[in-house]
Amino acid sequence: MTSTEDTTDHTADSGPSGYAAARLRLLQEESRSGPSRRSALAGLTDDWLNALFATAVRETGVRGATLVAVGGYGRAELSPRSDLDLLLLHDGKAGPQALAALADRLWYPVWDLGLALDHSVRTPAEARRTAAEDLKVHLGLLDARTVAGDAGLLAGLRTSVLADWRNQAPERLPQLHSLCRERAERAGELRFLLEPDLKEARGGLRDATALRAVAASWLADAPREGLAEARRRLLDARDALHLVTGRATDRLSLQEQDQVAAQLGLLDADALLREVYEAARVVAYAGDVTWREVGRVLRARAARPRLRGLLGGRGATAAARAPLAEGVVESDGEAVLALAARPDRDAVLALRLAAAAAQAGLPVSPHAVRRLAQQGRALPVPWPAEAREQLLTLLGAGEPTVAVWEAMEAEGLITRLLPDWERVRCRPQRNPVHTWTVDRHLIETAVRAAALTRRVGRPDLLLMAALLHDIGKGWPGDHSVAGETIARDVAARVGFDARDVAVLGSLVRHHLLLIDTATRRDLDDPATVRSVAEAVGSVGTLEILHALTEADALATGPAAWSAWRGSLVADLVARVAAVLRGAAPAEREPEIPGAEQERLAVEALRTREPVVALQARQEEDAVGVELVVAVPDQPGVLPAAAGVLALHRLTVRAADLRSVELPDRLGEVLVLRWRVAAEYGSLPEAARLRTDLVRALDGSLDVPAKLADREAAYPRRRGVVPPPPRVAVVPDVSSLATVLEVRAPDAVGLLHRIGRALESAGVRVRSAHVSTLGANAVDTLYVTTAEGKPLDAADAAALAASVAAALS
Repeated sequence: MTSTEDTTDHTADSGPSGYAAARLRLLQEESRSGPSRRSALAGLTDDWLNALFATAVRETGVRGATLVAVGGYGRAELSPRSDLDLLLLHDGKAGPQALAALADRLWYPVWDLGLALDHSVRTPAEARRTAAEDLKVHLGLLDARTVAGDAGLLAGLRTSVLADWRNQAPERLPQLHSLCRERAERAGELRFLLEPDLKEARGGLRDATALRAVAASWLADAPREGLAEARRRLLDARDALHLVTGRATDRLSLQEQDQVAAQLGLLDADALLREVYEAARVVAYAGDVTWREVGRVLRARAARPRLRGLLGGRGATAAARAPLAEGVVESDGEAVLALAARPDRDAVLALRLAAAAAQAGLPVSPHAVRRLAQQGRALPVPWPAEAREQLLTLLGAGEPTVAVWEAMEAEGLITRLLPDWERVRCRPQRNPVHTWTVDRHLIETAVRAAALTRRVGRPDLLLMAALLHDIGKGWPGDHSVAGETIARDVAARVGFDARDVAVLGSLVRHHLLLIDTATRRDLDDPATVRSVAEAVGSVGTLEILHALTEADALATGPAAWSAWRGSLVADLVARVAAVLRGAAPAEREPEIPGAEQERLAVEALRTREPVVALQARQEEDAVGVELVVAVPDQPGVLPAAAGVLALHRLTVRAADLRSVELPDRLGEVLVLRWRVAAEYGSLPEAARLRTDLVRALDGSLDVPAKLADREAAYPRRRGVVPPPPRVAVVPDVSSLATVLEVRAPDAVGLLHRIGRALESAGVRVRSAHVSTLGANAVDTLYVTTAEGKPLDAADAAALAASVAAALS
């Protein structure tokens, strides 16, 4: 041993208690971690098993046997709760009883300590035959090493197994690639998961091991830059997870992330996830490059005999190189640098390569990207026009942009071009609605925006705004406010003029304005439309903002966009555009119902009872079905209706409540439009909902008691404690009503409790706008006094406090 920290004596006697004590001391040493601890733990285990083996051989008289470590133990990478993968290899001369006795003396002490054990007993011929039949066994034997006994026995097996692996690579590697793809589909992409599986997910430890196996085949090799360090980080995170939980787990659960971060000396759970994501990105990219190279080599091998036949035995010609752009050609299915390209003289070459590759739908050669990273000339600031055009061409290429951008990012070219990108790279997003990390979300938004460029007069500003709209998430505070400043700096750096810089800053500052307003505000209130028009400023900017809003939502996740949300945003955009063209916001008038709503409202007035209709939606992206309830205006409608839906296990995805006055008829009707989905099973019949709503309104159905019984019978599972609900008065958005915004975890009966609190306060709900995204609900309520006036400041604050108390 060479280092000071490795001189600690962890020698264990052959007994389980001695090994257990030494193991515990090793794991409790704060000065030892990472590869050093894993190696020391493997060495300690080797010593213990070696002593067990010697005793067992002496007692059983078996000769010609060796104890072999395979898999992770074979690589001397033992995490605190790792399984022991052991093979008892023998020459076949000992009898079955003697071998069984030898194995028992090895396996039982391991089990007695509570250690997980994967074991087998085979001859070299049996091991080789099993490896030929079972890919996973073959992979494990590639890392086999001797723990105790006859080392020559394993040496011969390793030689045979490696030779088989290399000879069978054309068949074995496609099988291994298929296993990797199946595992990725099952476990997901590690760098985008809030609770990733460090081993099974794509970019995890199994993928890193698969790359070692590919390298052992001599058919292809993974990019080495950063791969060993990435693998070390993932192993370190798994070690810390084992120590924190005391379990052999690979899933980094939310409730354990802060403790794991502390164990690793990191600031918090976000710092942990970002480090894990960085490592996974390196492994995943190395896998992409490696498997592409494997495919290329296998295709070339398959084509070689046919090519020789066509050429009459003469050698093959060099691969054709088709030009793509200045200094960029296509060769063997990749975008590469032309032979005459000079990265040291052509500052735009990196962007030209990326743009040409994305437009052609080709991967970029990792060797070309690495050469650009090492030899490329820096762009002047501001960028020349060609560089800006090439960036926009790259962003406008659609789906191929993603792989090209990641290849550029893998060699550090993106942060060299756009230094502010560093703060959002691999940054996690805790909101479960988001599918991606911040950086990938920005690229996905650009991909979505590329499909919308025909809708706007300035597609260049749309694509650039898509790339930058969340750039402020790398800074403290409101990301829209911080992002505006950063976007202006980046736009100026890239070479946009002052007017375009101002527009891009405004787009980033207000990129949430349309969706938030459309889903949480009353669009019939003139103040709502006027405030949006003032913020946007021009029809051209509004046009871009509309497309950006859609692209952003589509790139967020399936819960963020639907035909219903799109129609709300389109309605708002039409109203704002009219104001920007000189029309005054229309004063609020009694809503004119559609034919179906008028029919329901007439029926409600005629019977003086609720009328309920379930209306299936035809849009493919619609969440749930639309439920319309018409009720003669009376107290308690909102809590009663919301409570009945909760009792019938209907999840409210969106809702809208309005008072409708029918022409030439006396009285008003409350029309509640709900977007609902069944928690499980089928939807209830409308007649059952109506019956229970009638009972809830006349008091014969005690909704709060029923909900309490249900909650007691089916308590929520333990998990991460969400932040408490927040109820706030939103100022200056309506001249007609007081606006309350409720942000809370989505829960059974949430809207029912809100409605009860409002009824208890004696206020009237003028309109309600409910939006549910993932596990979070954002409900906006326009309330007035009984006389139809906004509440004064003190009463509004008291109302917000009482609603918050009801929810807590």
